[in-house]
Amino acid sequence: MSLIFFPPPIQQINSEIARHAGVDLYVLRLDLMHPWVNGNKWFKLKYNLLEAREKNFTTLLTFGGAYSNHIYATAAAGNLFGFRTIGVIRGEERLPLNPTLSFAVQQGMQLVYLNREMYRQRNTPALQEYLQQRFGEVFIIPEGGSNLNGVRGCTEIIIGDAIAFNHICVACGTATTLAGIALSLHEGQRAIAFPVLKNGAFLAQEIETLLTNYLASDLPTPYNSPASWELMCDYHFGGYAKVNDELLLFSQQFTQKHGVPLDYVYTAKMFYGVMDLLKQGFFCKGDRLLLVHTGGLQGNVGMKERSQFGSVKPNTK
Repeated sequence: MSLIFFPPPIQQINSEIARHAGVDLYVLRLDLMHPWVNGNKWFKLKYNLLEAREKNFTTLLTFGGAYSNHIYATAAAGNLFGFRTIGVIRGEERLPLNPTLSFAVQQGMQLVYLNREMYRQRNTPALQEYLQQRFGEVFIIPEGGSNLNGVRGCTEIIIGDAIAFNHICVACGTATTLAGIALSLHEGQRAIAFPVLKNGAFLAQEIETLLTNYLASDLPTPYNSPASWELMCDYHFGGYAKVNDELLLFSQQFTQKHGVPLDYVYTAKMFYGVMDLLKQGFFCKGDRLLLVHTGGLQGNVGMKERSQFGSVKPNTK
């Protein structure tokens, strides 16, 4: 497995919808940084890995669902950088393993299953103490890499040529990526997040908490205050990991037309939302938009397995 990480290219999207709106549209291809540890997952893992190494931990323990991009990336990163890895998986074991968990095992990850009631306690001191007693000295990374180390890594996503854009658009799950991006933008730039969760307005408080805690820490930040940011909560398509035929068709047509594959859980919803806002005239003529492709394409295999794509029931946006 390669240790080489490639700088993510910025690709222009020649869209008739964007041209009609008078907007320049580009995508930051974080999905092309590495075959297995790419997208925002690398940025959220980077400083967790460094802290674990500095503190002489040899084992990483983290959490995720059976189709988790984070589990996939942590297993690969652990193998790359010489860590033993343990994945605490939500729900019961199901055999044969799906492609995500099969890959994790191939990378050397030990899988442990927790029922959903216990899994909900994953961030409590009691459960973490239990895991430490069971597995010994392990470096615990929260689900999705959602901690201040994760925020710190995400402050490094928008650099170089990316400062030329006045709107940065990103899908939003735990809000860690959005918080890091908001901390790294220049004056006049704005971050726009598209929650993939139903009723995603609650993430506003999560973002404020992450930003407050980060600025109160000793961790480095490019600026003393975050840039403006906004949530667009109407493009969840029914909730986390929910899709419908409209989203699938949009994703497939977008890939065919522009050569950019989209994952159905995150980026497809954000790209759909951006194109819809362009049609509505939400952006001003002359705006320059940068859409952050956060990777996660491996999850499409799992989505196909679960939905069979021929029997996807429509969900409301």
